[in-house]
Amino acid sequence: MSAKVKVIIQDKQRTVKIPTGTKMLVRRCCNAVMEMEDFKEPAEVSVTFVDNKQIRTYNKQYRNIDKETDVLSFPMGENGEYDTNPATGAKLLGDIVISMEKVVEQAEMYGHGFSREIAYLTAHSMLHLLGYDHIEPLEKVRMREKEELVMDMLGLPASSSYVLDIDT
Repeated sequence: MSAKVKVIIQDKQRTVKIPTGTKMLVRRCCNAVMEMEDFKEPAEVSVTFVDNKQIRTYNKQYRNIDKETDVLSFPMGENGEYDTNPATGAKLLGDIVISMEKVVEQAEMYGHGFSREIAYLTAHSMLHLLGYDHIEPLEKVRMREKEELVMDMLGLPASSSYVLDIDT
């Protein structure tokens, strides 16, 4: 059994009304990733809900990309080493920032619900906090497989857009 992760959630936007159960789903998703990764130590992660304008500002400030995106990850660890909260002993994994406008937009675009989209983005970002990336094709496949496994663990539908292009 893996350790529980404390998920601190802030809603800093007023554009999208957060459906009941969303915060619990985000917490369940973070814990599912930790369980899948067999992360044994207590951990903390911060999740902030923002609008497109706010995430565009962060994207420009931290990545020098002047456009909105769906999710940003700010890992606090490197090579499996994390700072520790001196008060709790929990490993500080980092911060996740999610554009709620993008969640709504992409849920519609991909033809699945709000819950599946926010869970997917949370899983994706949690994997980044744990050191995964998707720059190389094989890394991308590995990360996508893990994201889909988490969706399965949560009882959410698999992605219809999950297609492996074996020619690349």
